[in-house]
Amino acid sequence: MITPAGTECRYYYEDFYRGRQKQECRLIAQNPRSEPWRPELCRTCPVPGILRANACPHMVLEGRVEKRLLGLRRQVAVEAVCSKHLVEVEEPHVGCGHCHEERAGAPILEGKVP
Repeated sequence: MITPAGTECRYYYEDFYRGRQKQECRLIAQNPRSEPWRPELCRTCPVPGILRANACPHMVLEGRVEKRLLGLRRQVAVEAVCSKHLVEVEEPHVGCGHCHEERAGAPILEGKVP
């Protein structure tokens, strides 16, 4: 779904059908330790960029809203884990590196794309 910032994000949800006014970030909603989410946080959220850059099916994201700069500024912080290799992903835009190595080492069948 398209966020208020104009980017595609699979975690953003909105419903304005027949007078409803529901907007939520389902990634942030999964984390009970997070500060409350607001639509203006989509403007600086790194998640849409991560999802565009890395489509690894084994990467699991955890997001939270945290206060920065003496508690005056709020922003989305993201942590990623590879569920296949059970390692923390240092750079979510790139991935864990192990999944890419396996994919690069896969044999290519003649005339077929794996």
